[in-house]
Amino acid sequence: MSFVLFQLSLAGYCLATAGYLAFFFTQKKKIRPVARKLFFIAAILHTFNIVFRYIEAGHTPITSHHETISFFAWSVSWCYLSFRWRYTVKNLGTFAAILVLVLMTVAAMASREIIPLSPTFQSWWLPVHASVTLVANAFFAISCLGSVMYLLQEREIKGKRFGLFYSRLPSLDALDNLNHHCLSIGFPLLTLGLITGVLWAKQVWGAYWHWDPKETWSLITWFLYAAVMHQRFTVGWRGRRVAILSIVAFVSVLFTLWGVSFLLKGVHNYAS
Repeated sequence: MSFVLFQLSLAGYCLATAGYLAFFFTQKKKIRPVARKLFFIAAILHTFNIVFRYIEAGHTPITSHHETISFFAWSVSWCYLSFRWRYTVKNLGTFAAILVLVLMTVAAMASREIIPLSPTFQSWWLPVHASVTLVANAFFAISCLGSVMYLLQEREIKGKRFGLFYSRLPSLDALDNLNHHCLSIGFPLLTLGLITGVLWAKQVWGAYWHWDPKETWSLITWFLYAAVMHQRFTVGWRGRRVAILSIVAFVSVLFTLWGVSFLLKGVHNYAS
């Protein structure tokens, strides 16, 4: 059942992305609500997919490449929807839908086999640590999207070439505020994820820290976002500099999530 729901949600995200792109380029207002409804339906189906995957696996489905990427895509979807209900950020849905579709496509190509948990992962720390961290990363993903949109908009404004993006993207202030909100939520969650990971390591291996590659890169990512937070909220950085630093930090997020597992060996590597 989870496989069918995953395919349906993937199809829904594909249709929603097509709708958002059609609206982005044509600016026909009748298309946008259709795309939003399709995206919302896809997110609902995706939620049921994760629930049924949990029932079939008997544990929180965040332990393989397929499950982790799917859960990350799900988190990005609901992170975007939470902002959509509270704030108006023009055409953020287009960029969010593209990202979610890319993640879901990658998840679809990974092995869907359910692997029994190793003794290390048989702990209630798993859903706490992994889910909190992935939700934090979802907010950082939205922050990165907003930063990319900021740089695109700023380029057209500074160059006085009011082309494709100028009329379709929000104001620079709106995008800077989006970055502010995402960092304000994502960084505390990332900190909580790091703390729970440290406590879990103590329970399993008898020590809080082992300098495992994933632990090391998680710490590097935390320091990068700590630098963003410091420069923004203490020094007063805004705009372009924060946008660039947010993109760099999100690249570190992606490397921590998957680059480490493929390129470096450690105790955090996925089973499949």
